[in-house]
Order: sequence, then structure tokens, then C-alpha cells
Amino acid sequence: MTTSTEGMKTAAVTEEFDHAAPAYDRLVASSPGYHHDLRSSARRLFLPGLGADRVLVDLGCGTGASTAALAREYPRARIVGVDSSEGMLREAAAKDWPSGVSFHLARAQDLTPEWAEEVLGGPADAVFAAYLVRNVPDPDAFLARVRELLRPGGRVALHEYSVADSVAARAVWNAVCWGVVIPTGRALAGRDDLFRYLWRSVLDFDGRATLLDRMRAAGLGSVASAPMPGWRYGITHTFVGARP
Repeated sequence: MTTSTEGMKTAAVTEEFDHAAPAYDRLVASSPGYHHDLRSSARRLFLPGLGADRVLVDLGCGTGASTAALAREYPRARIVGVDSSEGMLREAAAKDWPSGVSFHLARAQDLTPEWAEEVLGGPADAVFAAYLVRNVPDPDAFLARVRELLRPGGRVALHEYSVADSVAARAVWNAVCWGVVIPTGRALAGRDDLFRYLWRSVLDFDGRATLLDRMRAAGLGSVASAPMPGWRYGITHTFVGARP
């Protein structure tokens, strides 16, 4: 972890997401496979027949792209999106949602079983976190909190970039960031601080095996990972696990 990315994982990241929020949907729309990959990770939660009495928590929901993926795959479930960025949540809440979708302002790493009792009515049946674990100050503490939010047998899916295990994946990631993500982000948001952080934070982040080990150490069982297809292979992954 570099000092620059470590230092951003406090108020600075949230402030940058607040600033970029109005342009964020246009930015991700320019990324081939972005929404498709979120739906793939949502399916990998493997929660068939989930009814209205079941609760999914979408941590780091941002402007609602991951929430939409969950709502599409599990249309009868109650879905609670959580994010620490007021700007991102404003963008999410302004969209049309089914009655079972709601949003809450909070830092994911601060959520407790007491919060789950108050807001969800009890433990969650599943937790989804897209592009989040890499951005929290303490991934181990965050994963332990995720486990505490789940009912016994509840499932978690982390949708995340990880390139540490592959020289080829790192090269593709560098090319995509400097050729597309950073200049597009600068053009749409007016500055590129967030997108330079995105590039560097992925390079600094865990490899696939290391993140699976973190999940096990946090008390999650049945952990596994699967890659995304196409140019995202070796870059974007789903990491799944369950509370025993």
C-alpha cells in the first residue's frame, strides 16, 4: 500500500466521490461490460427464489449501478443500499426504484449488528460489495463487520478489481486507466484525482489468493473466486463466501 492511496482512504475518497457523482453514471457507461459484470457477480450470490421477506445489503452502492444489478436478479427481495457519499446517494435516490429498494448514508465499515436490527429488522440474508473492500482503511476489520451483518448461512459477494497476481492484467489495467479512465474522468468531472487514485489503488491491492485468505481469516467459509470474461479476465473478479 502506498502512502498516497492509504491517505486517500479517509474523507478524501468520499469527497472525491461527492464531486464526481453527477458524472459518474456517464463514466461507467463508457466502460464495456461494467453493468454486465455487476449482474454476473449478483448472480454468483446464488440466491434462487429470494422472496420479499429476505434482505440484501448493497455496501458501497454509489449511484445505484450495483443496486440495479441486484434488483434485476432478485426482484422480490428487499434491497438496502449503503454509501458514505452524500453526492452518490443523491444520484441513486433520484432514480426510479421498486418499492423494496431503499438507501442509507453510512460508512460500511461502521455498520454493526445493532444497525442491522434497527434498519433491516435483523441480520442480512446477503451482502454485496462492489469495488469497496479495496477502498476501506482496514479490509480485515471491514470483512469481520460483513460477517457480523449476516445471518448464519448468509452469503457475501465482493465484486472487485485485483491484478497483483498477473503481469498481463497489470499491463492491461495500466493501459485502460491511462488511455480511457483517467482522461474520460477528467473530461466529465473536471479533475482526475479520483481516477488516478482508482488506478493506483488497484495496483496496490491484494492478489486473488490474498483476498480469499482475508475472507477466511474474517470467519467466512466456502470462499471462492471467479473471473469476468473478455478483456476484464484477470482484472475483475467475484469473491464469494458465507457465514457458517
